[in-house]
Order: sequence, then structure tokens, then C-alpha cells
Amino acid sequence: MVFLGGSRFAAAAERAGVRFAALPAEADWDDRDLDASFPGRADLPPGPSRIAFDVQHVFLDPIPYQHRALLGLLEEFGADVVIADAFVQGALPLALSRPRAERPALIGVGISPSMLPSVDTAPFGPGVPPLPGEEGRARMRELREEADRRGEPLQRYAEKVFSELGVRLPEGPRGRVQVAVPDVFLQLTVPGFEYPRSDAPASYRLIGALPGNVGEDRPLPDWWDEVTDGGRPVVVVTQGTLANDDLGELVAPTVSALADRDVLVVATTARPDGPRALAELLGGSLPGNVRAAGYVPFDRLLPYADVLVSNGGYGGVQTALRYGVPLVVAGASEDKPEVAARVQWAGVGLDLRTGRPAPEAVGRAVEQVLAEGRFRERARALGAEFAEYRPFDTIAELVETLGRSVG
Repeated sequence: MVFLGGSRFAAAAERAGVRFAALPAEADWDDRDLDASFPGRADLPPGPSRIAFDVQHVFLDPIPYQHRALLGLLEEFGADVVIADAFVQGALPLALSRPRAERPALIGVGISPSMLPSVDTAPFGPGVPPLPGEEGRARMRELREEADRRGEPLQRYAEKVFSELGVRLPEGPRGRVQVAVPDVFLQLTVPGFEYPRSDAPASYRLIGALPGNVGEDRPLPDWWDEVTDGGRPVVVVTQGTLANDDLGELVAPTVSALADRDVLVVATTARPDGPRALAELLGGSLPGNVRAAGYVPFDRLLPYADVLVSNGGYGGVQTALRYGVPLVVAGASEDKPEVAARVQWAGVGLDLRTGRPAPEAVGRAVEQVLAEGRFRERARALGAEFAEYRPFDTIAELVETLGRSVG
């Protein structure tokens, strides 16, 4: 096995005992700080303009370099199967340029909410859930047609990128190409947390979410007993591991909103200076019912949580659902509006429809989720659904099956 990826993953590959091969510098960007990797991105507000920037510069421009690196690796490493996440589109020309008998099998993996276009869904991005009935389908069609018109320049740009590699993109939206071109496409979720698509290709499969690291080797904070004693509801708030530079977006408003409530607020900041930075935002100290940490493993913390307040990171939200924890979500960047919309659509929480909510809005939402048992009931039902899936077993079986097939 060889892992081809960004240089920041070299140490992780080594720890896992996997050979590492680095992408060339032109495709080696750090997903933890896209603004630093792509000048001009920070000047764009979250929304359509930033999404268009990301599609062109973050995902399309690296394709030739990703593809050449993959071909070079395959020349000296006779792989039977290539597994590529949906954002590494440099693997697609491999399947587009050669018959199956002359190449390894290609497995695509969806690591964000599904971007597969459908007659049943709105275009990906703004977080619009599907509407029922024929009127709903008609509205979805209007939104898709509008998005297609706006996205025409990017579609032409994508066709040019692939044409320069000697391959022609199949007809249709890019989101469908990403799913239909691989021999199999694995979406990392369950049906209860993804919009149904009556026209999905046969290669599209939902296989459950990958479990997180339990993190038993990490020391727990000295206030851990307060989390486990069950004395009062536990509200966990996080902005994830990427969008946490400004804790004033969600963590601080949540802490302020719940300062006088009979709950224990656990702020997981995912940064070593997080507790100090949060205290400074709040005037120098934390409220008495708040405990802050740089990092607490979610797989240790969430079994005790009554609500997760999140900015909509896909992995964190699905981890909460695996433990039956309902959510309040406030996300505005990247794929977070889509995650938030699915939370409300699935009945497992509330979507605040903003990335920087007022404390009052967070407080009302948390109170509602705590008070109305339907959210916890639905979250537990989804937790049971996640438990039915064995994604690692599914992937291993596919690798064995496809690796033995023609190729």
C-alpha cells in the first residue's frame, strides 16, 4: 500500500506503517489554512464567490499535477486498486483514458455531504433541502438550472483542464462525473443523513461513517468527573479543527448564551491556546459552568453529551449522531451549510442558517433541543442506523473483489 498525498500527512502515514509518496508542490496545499495556500481567497466572503474560487484554484488547478504524480507512482508500484477522495480529481483521467482491463480499479470516496446532482435535490452549496412533490421537484429544477448558468464558466474551465490531459469529460454536471466515473463511489454516511436520489448511478453506495480515534492515550482534563457524573445536562460546543481561528464565531456566543443556565458547557477549541483565547474574548475569565480545553477526544466526550453545538464539520456531526447526540448547527463556509441543512432535514437538530449567530439565537436553540425529546429520539435512531454499517469491512471487501477482477 502507498499513500499519495500532501506533505503534512507524511508523519501520519509513517505512524500507520504505510509508505508515503508526496504530491508535487503545485498540488501540495494545506487544507488547514486555505487562505495562506491560495492568495486572494481570504478577501472573498463565504458564499458563491468563494465556492467558485475554491472549485477553480483548490480543486481544478491541481488536477494535472495530481494525475502525473499518480501515473508516475503506478509505473513503479503495480497497484490493483486506487482509492481517491472526491476532491482529488486527478484520479479521474485514469478511468477516462483507459479501458478497465488496462488500469487499476478506481474507488471514489465522498468525504463531505454528497455533491451528486439529482432531479430530487437542489444544487450543492447554499444548504437548500429537497422539497416534496411535483412542485418541490419543479423548484429544485429551477435552482439547478440557475446554478448551471452561473457555473458555466467553471464547467468550461474543467473541460479545458481535462482536455489538456488528453481526456474528455463526460456530459453532465461535474458533481455527477465525480461519482459516475469511478468504478465504485462510496459516500461516507447513512441513508438517514443523506437526501434520497432516485436517479443515482448504480456505482453510488452509502456505507456509513468512518469511526473516529478513541484517543485513549490522551490525558483527560482534571474536570472530567464533572462530565461523567450526570449531575446536569452537558452541552458541547466546537468550531472543529479548521475554522477555529476566531472563537467569537460560535464558541464564545454559545458560552455567553448558556452562562446562567443549569448546564455544563464543554468548549473544545481544538487549539492549544484555546482556553486562554476564549477567556480573553469573554473579558478575562470563563463563566462558572464552563470548562474549556484545547482538545478532548470526541469519542470519549460525546457519550456524555446532551447537545452538540457545532459549526457543521461533517466528521464531528456524524460522530455526534453515532452516539445519538442531537445538534445545533451554525455554519457558513465550505460545505457546512449543507451539513447544517441535513441536520434539520433529518430531524436531529436545528440549523441556525448563519456562521456567526447571536447568543440569544444559540440559547433558544439549545433550550429547544434539550426540551423537545423528538430531537434526541431521532438522533438515537440515526445512531442505531450508523451502528448497522461496517465501512472498513465494506472497503476491504471491495478492494479484494475489484483487485481480483480484470485490470
